[in-house]
Amino acid sequence: MTDETFAKSSPRHRHHWRRDLVELAALFTAVAAADSVANTVAHGPDGPALLVGSAAALLATTAFHTWWSRRRGHAPPADVATPAAAVAPSAAGPGPRSGGGEGGTSLWRMRTTVRDEPGSLAALCLALAARRVDILSLQTHPLADGTVDELLLRAPEALASADLARAAGEGGGRETWLERADAHDLVDAPTRVLGLATRTALDGAELPLALRQLLGRCTVRSIPARPARGGSASAPVPEDGVWEETVMRLRDPSGGSITIERPYPAFTPTEFARARALVELDARLGPRVPSRGDVLTLPEGDEITVRRAGADDVGAAREMHERCSRATLSRRYHGPVGDADRYLRHLLGPRFGRTLAAYSASGRLVALGHLLWDGDETEVALLVEDDWQRRGVGRELLGRLVAMAGEAGCTSVYAVTTASNTPMVAAMRALGLPLDFQVEGGTLVITARLAPVRPAPSHAVAPGTHRTPDDRPFIAPDNRP
Repeated sequence: MTDETFAKSSPRHRHHWRRDLVELAALFTAVAAADSVANTVAHGPDGPALLVGSAAALLATTAFHTWWSRRRGHAPPADVATPAAAVAPSAAGPGPRSGGGEGGTSLWRMRTTVRDEPGSLAALCLALAARRVDILSLQTHPLADGTVDELLLRAPEALASADLARAAGEGGGRETWLERADAHDLVDAPTRVLGLATRTALDGAELPLALRQLLGRCTVRSIPARPARGGSASAPVPEDGVWEETVMRLRDPSGGSITIERPYPAFTPTEFARARALVELDARLGPRVPSRGDVLTLPEGDEITVRRAGADDVGAAREMHERCSRATLSRRYHGPVGDADRYLRHLLGPRFGRTLAAYSASGRLVALGHLLWDGDETEVALLVEDDWQRRGVGRELLGRLVAMAGEAGCTSVYAVTTASNTPMVAAMRALGLPLDFQVEGGTLVITARLAPVRPAPSHAVAPGTHRTPDDRPFIAPDNRP
């Protein structure tokens, strides 16, 4: 049956002439009644005044009805709840701090554990939003008994770390950990991981730094399979590595092991998988050192070639040791001169830092500069052959090493020497950086600060403790139900 046939046969349209007839009759009746009332009123004593008053009352009623309709149209519906009222955990807590939205803001990194159930993340987000906290990025780390949410937050400057932790607790978070962040943390996780993988692929010495930047504040230690000076050897590590709460142990492709640890928070399975993937990438690519070198002209007119050094330079370094005096070797290695050769393979290995080598025009190694990863700190060290000292070689190497440290994200470097080593002291002063001098038992430690130092977490922190002031890591009490 077509629409046209249905319309013709429909009862609603079959008797439409009856409705028209009724409406026409009602219209004539209304006109007759209106004429009768008008004649009666008009011929009365106050007829015209009564008609004018009725018209005015009608106009006033119409105007009031129009104004009232517009006013109700702009009002919010009475049955719609506000977000604050929809979140039960936040209702009993304090509201946004006064003036927080008008003042400055600060960046925070938060890690908290929530239940692995629908709505848990929404409750956490609403509890933070109630305090005018903006979530810039979010990563989730699934666990067996919940989900670890890692958030980058922009919060009002007046909001303290305790307030943020309290908001996370009201939103269902537990084991909350907080620390200040900076603009470098604004890079999203995939971009950061790809950048670290690229750096590792180009240079094997980047692996320890890449792991540190991948996992945040942590200590990365490389333990060789055959340590120098009779130290403890690396314990065997399974091929897939070992993960124990705050410690990871991975097999080093170049031999030995890599240990990664931090006091808090504990590593997640996702972080362990990322670290293992980065180490596997390094293993597949094999040993590699950038081969580019720069030819420099010294003030006296001699030319040297500065390039990265690796395990292939061990033989040339031993020959340079034989040409150096005992005083030069003692100032560099701070120990028995006979043990100097034992350090070379360690120093030139890619896991312990970066090394620059200076070769003369005749192809002879005349100087070595080391940038060594020492846990959370970075050490610089120089060894210049006696015949090439005080000619600008050490200053050139030191400047390049400090620039490499800055590119790697280091905030300071230190050099260990003696007060009598005036060339090293002069080279550090020539950097033009703020220096700290510390003397202990005849040993001089010079620290150069490259950038404002971000506060480091205390290794004495345990879960369930509060930290102050706010620019230090904060660990909320365990408020699990």
